[in-house]
Amino acid sequence: MKPGSVVTVNFPGVTGLKRRPAIVISSATYHIERPDIILAAVTTKVDRATARTDYALQDWLVAGLRKPSAVRIFIGTRPAIELAQIGELTERDWFKVQKRLRLALEF
Repeated sequence: MKPGSVVTVNFPGVTGLKRRPAIVISSATYHIERPDIILAAVTTKVDRATARTDYALQDWLVAGLRKPSAVRIFIGTRPAIELAQIGELTERDWFKVQKRLRLALEF
């Protein structure tokens, strides 16, 4: 897995675990020493993704998603063995997601 990979995983949310797509946001350096992957949540409720740190994906179909989707900077970790890769963000979408991460984490 590499940053910008689109995966499916049982992701913790407000209502408990739910199988959903997520975006890998952890780096290769992180993966060398850790058995888990850092993820950001993906939602199909694009109309509700209105926070400054949310991003409506432009190339969602190319990324392997079945419906229009948005990335929410709702971060969690899961063991790498629980993930199934379904695609990868395009460069323009990954750039915009990174911009939202920097905004959310102020780095």
